[in-house]
Amino acid sequence: MAGLIGRLWGLCEIGTGGRIVGAAWHAGGVHVVVAADGEGGGTLRPLGGPESRVPDLAAAVRALEAAERPRWVWADARRVYPALLSAGVRLSRCHDVALTESLLLAADGRYGEPRQVRAAYARLRGLPVPDDPHDASDGHQPGGAQASLFDPAPPGDPVPEADMVAEVFEDQRRRIARTRDPGRFRLLVAAESAGALIAAEMGHDGMPWREDVHDALLTDLLGPRPAHGMRPAKLQALADEVSAAFGHLVNPDSPQQIVRAFKTAGIEIPSTRSHVLKTVDHPAVAPLLAYKELARLHSFHGWAWAAQWVSGGRFRPEYVVGGVVSGRWATSGGGALQIPKVMRRVVVADDGWTLVVADAAQLEPRVLAALSGDRGLARAAGEIDLYAALAQAFGGARESAKIAMLSAMYGGTSGDASKLLAVMRQRFPKAYAFVEDAARAGEEGRLVRSWLGRTCPPPSQRWRRLVAGPEGARAARDRGRFTRNFVVQATAAEWALTLLAVLRGLLPDPARLVFFQHDEVMVHCPLDLAGEVREAVGRAADEATRLLFGDTTVRFPMEAVAVTCYADAK
Repeated sequence: MAGLIGRLWGLCEIGTGGRIVGAAWHAGGVHVVVAADGEGGGTLRPLGGPESRVPDLAAAVRALEAAERPRWVWADARRVYPALLSAGVRLSRCHDVALTESLLLAADGRYGEPRQVRAAYARLRGLPVPDDPHDASDGHQPGGAQASLFDPAPPGDPVPEADMVAEVFEDQRRRIARTRDPGRFRLLVAAESAGALIAAEMGHDGMPWREDVHDALLTDLLGPRPAHGMRPAKLQALADEVSAAFGHLVNPDSPQQIVRAFKTAGIEIPSTRSHVLKTVDHPAVAPLLAYKELARLHSFHGWAWAAQWVSGGRFRPEYVVGGVVSGRWATSGGGALQIPKVMRRVVVADDGWTLVVADAAQLEPRVLAALSGDRGLARAAGEIDLYAALAQAFGGARESAKIAMLSAMYGGTSGDASKLLAVMRQRFPKAYAFVEDAARAGEEGRLVRSWLGRTCPPPSQRWRRLVAGPEGARAARDRGRFTRNFVVQATAAEWALTLLAVLRGLLPDPARLVFFQHDEVMVHCPLDLAGEVREAVGRAADEATRLLFGDTTVRFPMEAVAVTCYADAK
């Protein structure tokens, strides 16, 4: 498999059209883009060649993209690409230094060290390593804190950013060549960098969001929009019910007051979490649970949220590529990855357009089948419904097959899990051994890696102290559960990101990717392109599977549906 991926990729990258295209690493084929003057101009510099200062950087980038379609090498897409998009410029491919540095540091067991170009340059030169700016890793607030392509470089830099980016890029190429499997790691870097482009584009284009439908939904659920600082009417009514049930004024937003109120009523509770409250027999529980649900909606997707994150009929979140250790995305604002089901009614296609929505069925079990090479599991993963195909091994019960598979990947042992895991160990020994080996590595403090080479964080000093103490066995098991799932979840994230990168190149203009969450994608397109987009989704899934796993019998079905409203896709 390593040889196949090496032959496929070599020095290759995902390009426009969803094809594998040669990545010309020669000096004339790769460019560094740097904002230098703060007035819309800047610098273009081919690696190994002289720099060119241009008065209109966006225009120069647009012209060079059309003429040569180079790979753009830059310090951090989150600083560069949004400004280009605002100027009407879209790029085919890039190498993101910050994202790549993060991957390479983790591969060396140095996860979490500063990853920005100035830090990478300092490490390379043996200089004191500066911390990353806060917004480089933790996100930034909309409307001002994000650096712009057209901002000047920080004053006092002894080395121009173009020089630092060029030197760090060459060093990253050398370090990639020294990884365990350079072919796979190049694919990981290509997909991660493509993700940086896609994340910026989705934030720029935005997900269709009907503000009138949103307002009507909030009014129906919460009551009319309240004055600033006041609760909506229905929330206030529930708060009054809670106080009445306790017989005195209680603020339902205060966990401390709630715990004390229950204690006064003779009921000890460890927390006010919903699953704890559901076990309590008291008249305050029902209105309190209802209050918590609506208060969360009001806080995270209410009127104030819409004023900050919705504009021009579009929800414009800020995605963070690789924001989770497994490679899954996060958001630095807007909560795009936690849209409650009730809010899906608000996501409505424009007139004459449609939403094409697709998600991968049972992605992680299929990934385990491909990773482990377990023939029995691979046969089951060749079917549309993997759990139904596995049911025979578990007495014909589909739910038992699902519990066994999830328990194997997540380390579950409660209920019937132990008995079902014994069946899995017997019927699918290679798959079971694969996750067991990953768990054992974690328990021993070793690193584990995804299929393409994303590396888990090393154990912390606190963990090492715990392992050496009386809680050692529990700490070891906890880390084993993490590494057991990491190898599967991180590879699933790689498959999904590769799918996304390929799909981006296959989409007909003006179709746009507008949403991505773990294994789900959404495309906004004209009605007459819906069939072509649905076909592109299927092709992208097939190509992502081939790129990662070569000639495998494991299927990764990705059924796409065209709907007017997101709520109709489920």
